This record gives sequence, C-alpha cells and structure tokens, in this order.
Amino acid sequence: MTITTFIFFLAIIVGTLLITYWAAKQTTSTTHYYTAGGQLSGYQNGLAIAGDYMSAASFLGVSGAFALYGFDGFFYTIGFLVSYLVLLLFIAEPMRNLGEFTMGDVIAARFPAKKTRLCTAISTQFISILYMVAQLVAAGSLIKLLLGVDYEIAVIVVGALMTLYVVFGGMMATSWIQIVKTMLLLTGVLMVCLIVLSRFNFNVFQFIEAVRFSEPFREGFLYPGNLFKNPVDTISLQMSLLLGAAGLPHILIRFLTVKDAITVRTSVISAIGVIGIFYIMTIILGFGALLFVGWEYLKLVDESGNMSAPLLAFSLGGDFLMAFISAIAFATILAVVSGIIICASASFAHDFYRHVLCNGKASERAQMEIAKLAAAGVGCISILFALLVQHLNVAAIVSLIFAFSASVHFPLIFLSLYWKGLTAIGAIAGMITGFLSSTILVIISPNMMGVFFGESPLFPLYNPGIISIPLSFLVAMITSYITASKQDQERFERVFVQGQTGIEQKL
Repeated sequence: MTITTFIFFLAIIVGTLLITYWAAKQTTSTTHYYTAGGQLSGYQNGLAIAGDYMSAASFLGVSGAFALYGFDGFFYTIGFLVSYLVLLLFIAEPMRNLGEFTMGDVIAARFPAKKTRLCTAISTQFISILYMVAQLVAAGSLIKLLLGVDYEIAVIVVGALMTLYVVFGGMMATSWIQIVKTMLLLTGVLMVCLIVLSRFNFNVFQFIEAVRFSEPFREGFLYPGNLFKNPVDTISLQMSLLLGAAGLPHILIRFLTVKDAITVRTSVISAIGVIGIFYIMTIILGFGALLFVGWEYLKLVDESGNMSAPLLAFSLGGDFLMAFISAIAFATILAVVSGIIICASASFAHDFYRHVLCNGKASERAQMEIAKLAAAGVGCISILFALLVQHLNVAAIVSLIFAFSASVHFPLIFLSLYWKGLTAIGAIAGMITGFLSSTILVIISPNMMGVFFGESPLFPLYNPGIISIPLSFLVAMITSYITASKQDQERFERVFVQGQTGIEQKL
C-alpha cells in the first residue's frame, strides 16, 4: 500500500458517503427509496444503467479473459452488449408501463395471485445474491493486492459499506453513485488505452501484430478455442448472455426510475452507446496487459486474471496510475453491489412482505424498515458465499448468473408479455424448471465437480443455458396447455395493450 493508493481509495469512500448523505435527506417515501421517485432523465438513467451493468466482471473479468485467452474474451463482450437489444426491443417499455417498484409488479399484472409474487421474490433474492458474490470476489482480490489486507477482511468491509449506502440512501444514492462511477470508469480506462496505444505510435495494426506473436499461444492467441474449446459450450454461453440481461432484476428496476416510456428508450439507447465504447476498450486493456505485464506473471499473481487491468496500469504508470485505476475498479464494485442490494431489498419488502404477508396493506414506514433489514440480510449472506469462491474468474461467475436469469426470469417475462396461452401454473412450472435444471447442471458441471470436488463432471458443459433455457420455455408452455384458463387469457389482452402503449386497461 502507498499513500497515493490510500488517498484514492479514501476519496472514493468519502465521495460515495457524501452522495449517500445527500440522498438520504430526499428519501422520505417508498417511491423515493425503491425508484428515486421516477426523477431521473433518460441520459442520467442511461449512465446509471451502464454503471449498474459494467460490473467487476466487465472491467476486471473480461479484460482478464482477453489477457489470458485472447480471442475468446470476445464471447463475453458480444453477449453482454447484444443482450441490450433484447431489452430495448421486447422488455424495457412494457416493464415501465406495467411496473411500480419491482419485476414482481410486471408479473402480477398478468398473474396477481400470491404464489407468483412469492416465486418471483425468491428468484430475485437468489440471482441478486449470486451477482453480489461475484462483485465481492473481485473487491476482495483487488483490495488484497493493493492494500495487503486479508481477502476475508476486504470482503466483509466492502459488503458492509455497500449495505450502508442502500440502507440510508436508497435508489437515489445508488443511481448517483452509478453515474459518477460510469464517468470515472470511462475516463480511467480511456487514459490507460491511450497510453498503451502510444507505445505503438497509435497504430492499431502494429498493436495487434504484437499481440499475434505473443506468448504463450503465438498466432493462436487471436483465434477462438483457448478458453472455450467446446463449440456447444460457446453457444450455451451466448444464449445465457443474450437472454440473461433481460431477466436481471437489478437492471429491470432501473426502467422504473424514469417518468415514461419515451425516457426509457432514451435510457437504453444511451446505455448501449456507453457500454459498447467501454467493451471496445476492454480489448486494449486485456491485450495490453498481456504485452506489458506478461502472461506468466498474470497467472502467478492471480490465476483467474481478475487483476490484469490494475497490473497493466502499474506497468505503464507506476503506483499513481495503478492506484487511480484500482480506485475506479473499487468504485465500480461499490456501484454495482449497491444496485443489487437495493433490488433485493425492494423485492423482499414490496413483493414478499407487502403483497404476500400483508395482502397489500403494509404501511410505508413498515415497508421501509423491512427493506433496510432485508438489505442487511442480503449483504451478510453474500459475504459468506464470497468467502468460499475466492479463486474463480468473476466473468465466469457472472456468466453462470446470466444462465440462471435466462432460464428462470426471461421465459417468465417474455411469455407473460407476449403469449396469450400462458397460465399462472405454467408460469410457476417454468420458473421452477429453469431454476432446478440450471442449478443441478451447474452442480454436476466442471465448474463445481471439477473445481470443488476434484471429480470428473457428469455434465460436460460449463454453461447450462443451452439445456435449461429451452426446457424452461417448454415446460411453461406444456403446463399452460394442460391448465388452460380463460381468465388468464382475458387478462392478457389488458396487460398486452397497457404494456405496449402505457394506456391502463380495465377488466
């Protein structure tokens, strides 16, 4: 640890605490706590969405994948980016037109029974905790490298800090932390990329040529197959990434922080632009780390590759640049984790406590208190899990989370919005099938059996999406045919019109 590193980290913590203090004064109701009162503009929300999405997996994990495995890093970037087209075309506007505070509101518009609310709340907690674990793993590795603090202590401190932001500042604090983080991240990454390219006279072809003949793969570094050797596994990964974003609860609730559907479109389009620019720069980050840090040293310091970007900054600019980039990575983790916690706490308080336990009659004060307790609970659980998976690449962890999301939430949301034949029983059956199939396949895959148990996996693919996603759709549709309901079909007409136009319909 250097004085520079300490100052940068302290500045990030103080700055985010000031934002939280300011936001806490404005968070006086559940509307402000859950959705920032719908006050964000389209461009502000676009930056916040980008800040919520450009996680540790994007900054640290994807750049590490490029550094260690070359071309195969593209499979992450393409899937992460193109998924926003699915959101833009099919999900974003209906989400805004039908939702109030959570994803559960959208499903309840079609299926108002308690059991659908309950299932949605449970799945939201599960996916949120897994996503938070990935961010805490990256935070622990980063702080361990820079400050010399034990991984376990780093994870606990970061998790506690994030919970503090959400408990006091709610969605307003979370949104502005994400906006500031996005601007810092783009600025810092652009700076490093320009320094890397300057070493090659800003000649991109010269830069790529150097990468082409780098160790350890020589020319094969720019060809696929260094990481994903099974084409079926690659297709499965892409399916999960492409459809998974459309089911991530902490991304979906961002569409509820603006006033109307037009602003939602502006939000998504601006987010796509920011995210696209960022992912182009991760290529330069990853390949630059390979050239200036070295493949062997990257593997020695952190076999998962998560520290590639900070180590590249150190090689190019010494302690100062490394401290700056690491502080930005830290801010990235803070922003994403706070977004996940607010989503999980809102779902627990609004979907489970208010609608399932209290039949929609809970007071605002009670909901706020429950939401804050839920935030603390989610933080504690995530910290415990993060202590167990220290050595996994965060991009790999997030890709599995996308598989869960694409298998559990995307079929539910898509069929609820666009298929008249879906029934409440069919929706629940699809969710349960997606959850069980993706969970079981992950447990018996090389991710778990190979890493944790040291045994030959029963399921050969690293990502279960190619099996679990179609299976979830299939079970939901077959069950709906068996349990066809005229009432569910009549409700679809109202939900479809309101979802596409914003005009509220009555039964």
